[in-house]
This record gives sequence, structure tokens and C-alpha cells, in this order.
Amino acid sequence: MRQRHAATRSLTLIAGISVLIGPISGCQTTGTSDRGSAAQRPHNRARVDRQAEAQDAVANAARLKTEGITDEALAEFERAIEINPELTIAYVGAAELYQGQGLYDEAETKYRRATELEPANFDAQFGHGLVLQLLNRVTESIRAYLRALSLRPDDFDSNLNVATAYMQMDEPRQARPYAERAVRLNPEDGNARVNLGAVYGALGLHDAAVVEYQQAAELIDLGPELLLNLADSLGKTGRYSEMAVTLTQLVRIEPSAVAYERLGSALFKLKDYDSALRSFTESTGLDGSHYPAWNGIGVCLLNQYLWSEKRDQAARSGAIDALRRSLQIKTNQPRIIELVRRYD
Repeated sequence: MRQRHAATRSLTLIAGISVLIGPISGCQTTGTSDRGSAAQRPHNRARVDRQAEAQDAVANAARLKTEGITDEALAEFERAIEINPELTIAYVGAAELYQGQGLYDEAETKYRRATELEPANFDAQFGHGLVLQLLNRVTESIRAYLRALSLRPDDFDSNLNVATAYMQMDEPRQARPYAERAVRLNPEDGNARVNLGAVYGALGLHDAAVVEYQQAAELIDLGPELLLNLADSLGKTGRYSEMAVTLTQLVRIEPSAVAYERLGSALFKLKDYDSALRSFTESTGLDGSHYPAWNGIGVCLLNQYLWSEKRDQAARSGAIDALRRSLQIKTNQPRIIELVRRYD
């Protein structure tokens, strides 16, 4: 940097000496200098005109975008870029429209160029992170979000998104500070609380997870994913009655093999074995490849066999069949293998 500065100063001094010597050398030198200045003026004016034209194109694009005329708006942003390839706002504007159209590769290219032109542009860095995440380029998206956060540490969306990206990478410890900050920044955002609950659950902090899920349930609709996560954390904390109530609600909203299997597990813990067996059977009816439900059926039937003082051979046979079915789906289950060996 010092050498470049020194060279610039040196060129300035040489130019100054030439001006001083010019009149002594003769009038021709002065005339040449005048012609050079006159030649530069049209060039400078043309450059100013191009910059103004590019800014006009951006203004037109913004207006068209506001009016919902997105194709024409995109064309204007592209025209602005063609006129002035260093106009960051045009790249960001075009990227947003490409992203809105689901053209994520095109959006990523534009956002990347915007970040190269202006690394301190928050919108460019955040947008780049978002579209990279949409492209499932999660590691790169995290780096982009962190650059955005270096510019605005308390931006809610950046904190929330980088936490979700870390969770995609199965790194809940990395996700935790950003997920917690997102909730602090916007305590009324249900999605932020769901995300923090998932982080706590992945870290084994299930009491804290339940709190976040329950608060989220007061803010957003009780969707299947939220209910299932809440039920899992309730089960991990031994709150089986609440777990069963939550899963009963879930199977009414959206019945699934997983939901019925988890409900069976909760009912089994509550010693309602007949209801547990019905739930496990419902699960296998919805998805015959869901091996935990076959294990549930096997354990319920083994209980029946043992309570009959080993006289109920039909229950024993049914249990072994269910456990073998599970092992056909997932072979590496040492505890299930031991049960089959013991009771077959």
C-alpha cells in the first residue's frame, strides 16, 4: 500500500513539473495540454450520463417491482448492470427477483457479485446466505450469514437462519447462541421458539425444550412437527400423560406411522398395554417399514405371553413374528436379536 501511494504522489509531482516547464519550452506544449483537457470533457460527460442512465434503470426496476411487474423489473435491473457493471444495488435487486422466481443459481451468482463489489453491504451478504441455504450449500451459507452478522449482530433473521443452518449440519452447540439471541430479539416469534426448542432437544435439555415448544404453541398453529417434537421432549422428561395427550391431538390432525408409534410408546409407559398395542398396529398399517412399531407390537405381545404364565403361545408366536419383521427392516438391533433368541 505504501509503494502504491508513493507512486501516485510521484506521478502527481511529474505532472506538476511538466506544467511549469511547458511555457518555457514553447507554445506548442501549452496547446497540447488544452487539447487533452478538452478531449477528456466529453469522456467524463459520457461516463456521468451512463451512471445516470443506470440509476434511472434501477429506479424504474424498483417501481415496476413495487407494482408487481417482475419480469420487466428484472429486465431493468439487468439493463442497469449492463450499463454499469459495478452497481451493487442492481445486482441485489436482480438477485431478489431471481430468488422469488425460484431461480436460485441465478440469484446466487448475482448476490455473490454484489458481495464482491461491496463486502460491507448487509443485504448482499444476507441474501447470499439465504439463497445458498436454499441451494443446500449449507456450509457456505453459514459463512455468508456470519459476514452479515458482523455487519448487523442483532439482525433477527440472520441469527435465526444461521441457527437453522447449523442445525442442518447437526451442530446444535454452534446453533445455540444464535437461536437464543433470535428469541431475545423477537420473543413473540413462534418459529424462533420452535427452532430454539429443537436446539435444546438436540442438546438433551428437554425441560428447556418443552418450555420453548409450549410457548411456541401459544404463538403459532400446532403443526405436526411442533407436536411431535414437543411429545418427544415430554417423553424424555417422563411426562408421559402429557406426551399421550399431545400425540392424540397429533393423530387427529395428521395421522402418521411415527405419530401412532410414539403414542403407543407413551401408552405403554402409562401401562395401558391394550391401547398401546392398538397404536403400534395402526402405525404398521400406515407404514409397514417403520420398524419401531413392529418392536412395540412384539414387546406388547411378549408381555401378554408372560402374564399368561407362558401359556399363551399365540401371543409368543405373534411377538416373534413382529420382532423378526423388525429385524428384516433393520438388522443391527442387538436388544431385539436377544429377545428373539430368548423366546423363539
